[in-house]
Amino acid sequence: MSIIDWSVLGLVLAMIVIYGIIKTRHQSGVTDFVTGGKKASWWTIGLSVMATQASAITFLSTPGQAFHDGMGFVQFYFGLPIAMILISLYFVPIYHRLKVFTAYAYLEQRFDVSTRTLTAVFFLIQRGLAAGITIFAPSIILSAVLGWDLLWLNLMIGCLVIVYTVSGGTRAVNITQKQQMAVIFGGMFLAFLMLLNFLPLEVGLDEALSIAGTQGKMNVLDFSFDFENRYTFWSGLIGGSFLALSYFGTDQSQVQRYLSGRSIRQSQMGLIMNGLLKVPMQFFILLIGVLVFVFYQFNDAPLNFNPTNEKAVLNSPYAEEYQELTEDNALLMGQIETLQLEYIGLTDSPKKIQIGQNINSLNERQLILRDKAKELIKAADSDLETNDKDYVFIHFILTQLPVGLIGLLLAVILSAAMSSTASEINALGTTTAVDLYQRHRPGHSETHYLKATRYFTLIWGIIAIIVACSAPLFDNLIQLVNIIGSIFYGNILGVFLAAFFINRIRGRSIFFAAIINQILIIALFVMDLFAIIKLPYLWLNVIGCVLVIGIALFLEMIQSKRV
Repeated sequence: MSIIDWSVLGLVLAMIVIYGIIKTRHQSGVTDFVTGGKKASWWTIGLSVMATQASAITFLSTPGQAFHDGMGFVQFYFGLPIAMILISLYFVPIYHRLKVFTAYAYLEQRFDVSTRTLTAVFFLIQRGLAAGITIFAPSIILSAVLGWDLLWLNLMIGCLVIVYTVSGGTRAVNITQKQQMAVIFGGMFLAFLMLLNFLPLEVGLDEALSIAGTQGKMNVLDFSFDFENRYTFWSGLIGGSFLALSYFGTDQSQVQRYLSGRSIRQSQMGLIMNGLLKVPMQFFILLIGVLVFVFYQFNDAPLNFNPTNEKAVLNSPYAEEYQELTEDNALLMGQIETLQLEYIGLTDSPKKIQIGQNINSLNERQLILRDKAKELIKAADSDLETNDKDYVFIHFILTQLPVGLIGLLLAVILSAAMSSTASEINALGTTTAVDLYQRHRPGHSETHYLKATRYFTLIWGIIAIIVACSAPLFDNLIQLVNIIGSIFYGNILGVFLAAFFINRIRGRSIFFAAIINQILIIALFVMDLFAIIKLPYLWLNVIGCVLVIGIALFLEMIQSKRV
């Protein structure tokens, strides 16, 4: 990286942190710290909700997902607009009317303190893990491609977030996320324009989409009920709706964003804004990944985008074999480029169809070479993760973008990491202070609870850094975060839906049902992990939600018979 890139990166991050501290350095009490004084407008809420979900994982993993598998991942978000409408109609009015600080405080009013505490603990477990991964995701990737120390990256991201979140609470999170989203939108739009500019003169956006379409990258919708496929229209619409309902309706990291709204209407409008913009935003990010794929149809690409993997295999006894694969790959890419240029110069004709088939055949041969390369990497070091989806976009940024823009795109990635982590540790600190500490140790002053909330926020920030420093790299980081959520979210959502709509379910039944159900959901996930059953993780949200309500009704029936 050049001095200009370092300057751009440092300036953007410093401005965000300093602005957040200055604007929110005075807090009048725990209410002001937790709810931001209930001053947020609808567009602030909408951007904050989007920024909380759009972590660095989104901007690192999503383009790589599209590069390898195409646009189908967008189906994951199809249930989100439905969830936004339902939350606006039912959840928001209840939370505002009861004037609760956390979503779980409502459960005590409806059930009992045990149920409130249990759901808060479930949230703390899953969100505590996710916060660590939110830091870890950009750190491990940037450390691999830039050579930065992983530990120091984790500490840098975590400490920057801790500084302004502990200082300013919810309001600091909200106002900094506006700046972060501006950086994110601007950076991604520039990356899109640069990608189009880097394509051959003969290749415009229409031609690029046509090239991607012949390789199956533009297949957006899958209406099958195939459980072998994680992302279908139905899993996104049904499973995605349940996941979004639970995440946005019961996860304190999101609930705290719209509890800061100055009115019910402002909170509702912020959520609807998110519902309208989220799917197009994800579509756009995936489209960038597809354009990266098209770019590498005309330019050389490594067999594995993770430079750590390539370095390891080239310093092993398998270096010669890997070099031979690299040479074969270069020959293939030259043939692909020649055929692609011929393909775009033709109108619809049998010859164009034949050339398209030939290109498909060459790309399949290239995939075989990539698989062989992964085998050599594993042989060189069995501890290395050969999946390189998360490295595709950052490789493009660092090798292709001009000076200055590299720093801006890195600022995008780190800003996204900071915005999500800030929301998460803000919510973790609030939940611990309000639902556990203040609820079970009442009678202290407002100043005491404000200090306690800050201390808990600091503690959770440190825990997130520790998790980040010890987390391994999984198949795809954006999937990992959603998998962790799916294990817990369905259960929590079922508890809330029972509270809202099923009056006959009482506290004792839902408490034990939630414990039993969580054990069953974890068991289902483990069975899928070891291929005992085949169950895409999105369906865990549906099963968990329905099952906890069913178990609670069954327990109520048993109790009524005993009486």
